[in-house]
Parts: sequence; structure tokens; C-alpha cells
Amino acid sequence: MAEGRGRRTPRITTAEVVRTERVTPHLIRVVLGGEGLDGFDCGDCTDHYLKLQFPVEGVAYPEPFDLARIREELPREQWPVTRTYTVRRWDKAARELWIDFVYHGDEGVAGPWAAKVRPGTLVRFAGPGGAYAPSADADWHLLAGDESALPAIAASVERLAPGARAHVFLEVEGPEEEQQLKSVGDVTVTWLHRDGARVGERLCAAVRAFAFPPGDVQAFVHGEAGFVRDLRRLLRFERGIPRERLSVSGYWRQGLNEDGWQSTKAEWRKVDEEDEARAGTR
Repeated sequence: MAEGRGRRTPRITTAEVVRTERVTPHLIRVVLGGEGLDGFDCGDCTDHYLKLQFPVEGVAYPEPFDLARIREELPREQWPVTRTYTVRRWDKAARELWIDFVYHGDEGVAGPWAAKVRPGTLVRFAGPGGAYAPSADADWHLLAGDESALPAIAASVERLAPGARAHVFLEVEGPEEEQQLKSVGDVTVTWLHRDGARVGERLCAAVRAFAFPPGDVQAFVHGEAGFVRDLRRLLRFERGIPRERLSVSGYWRQGLNEDGWQSTKAEWRKVDEEDEARAGTR
């Protein structure tokens, strides 16, 4: 019997690929449009994410696409593969939705898809979700992450008010992966090049060595779960930043695909809660 009975089924939006762009050697931008985006909106958050539904090769899905019916009638191994991606930009007037994909050859599901997809291809997704936006009442902002966090960080600095201060730390593989970040804020960007080092190693070192300006800081730290935890402990316990001023989340975990990471995420969060308890700061 197929799985899925009693599960809450998310609302699915259907869009179509308008164009693709190779932003850097390892980053592909897929721009979605079409009538399916009529009525779609992202709201005020700058870390909005979508749950993209990638079809399993060789499986025919009902039309119109109905995720509830798919889960009801098909075995789980034939369900679409879900991958989570951040919205780089939503242009309501142009009805264009930008999604950036990190591409490393044939590795994974979404990257190879983005490299091959052509205009006119239909794309299904659930969402958006999201929880962060730069607060106007912060004295300054700290944003740090790897390639997976770059879309949200770029969207966030674009949203800053004129003159708002922000220090941005971004770790990428090498100088060819840097992007220009646009903002009317007072933004200082530090690019860290991995060059074969462990993911997050140079990012953590740079944030730890950074001389924090005085005043109330709002921080956004996202990316690979291992270094995110290290930076969370630094910011939360060594720097004493209140929880409500932190947006900290592991987008992925080295050695696991998204399915594996999601299955262990509750346990990972439990360790963070234990850290809070030991510090006596609940």
C-alpha cells in the first residue's frame, strides 16, 4: 500500500522555466515565470525557500499535478524528490522567480537538472517559507555563510535601508565564484576562498578574528551544518548575542543528501538546545 495517508499535503505551484544563466563556473540561475505564478508572492522575508519537486525518471504523474493523489496512489520510491532552495529574487511586476543552484557535475539531483533544463520546462514547488529579514532597529548586521547561503545573503543586503551597516563573510571555492552584491547600505564584504580547505574552516576563522563593532547586532548564519554550529556557539555564548537576534540554520550537512540531513535534523537541534541548557540561558 502506498504511503501518505493522513499526511498534510503542501500546496503546489506550477511555473515554467523562462531562461537559465551561468552566474559563476559553479552556480546556475534558473528563472521561472508563467501564468502559474499569478497570485504567488514571497512577503517580506529575505530567506524565503521553496520545496522543489523533481520527478523520478520514468514515472508518469497525474495531470493536473496532484501531490496528494501521488502520495495516495504511488509507492514512496516513485514520489517526486524534494529539494529545498532559497529564492534569490522575486520580481512581482515581471512575474519572475530566480533560483540559484550550486553545480558540481553529475553530483546530486538539482544541480545536474539545472545544467540541463531548457525554457518551457514545468517546475513544481511548495512554499515559500521563510523567517528572516534585516531589522531596521539593529545597529549593525552580521551575515555569514557558504554558497548555499549566498542567495539569501545577497537578497538581504539588497533589502538594507540606506546607510545601514553590515559586515558580510562569504566562503566560496575560489575567486571565480565571487559575485557582486548590490546594496544601498554601508556593506563590507569579505570573501573567503576555500581552495581545498574544509568547508567553513576559513569562514569560522575570519568571523572569530573579526573585531565586533559596538551596538546591537542582528546576525544571519546559514550553510553547512558543522560550521554553522561552531559559529552559533561563538555568537551565542562567547559573544552573548540573544537568541532572538540570531537566525542560524544548517542548510545542508557534509556527507549527507537532503533526505539524510532532514532525517537527522531533530537530533542536531537537540544538541543546540542542550547547549542552551548547560549555559543556563533558556
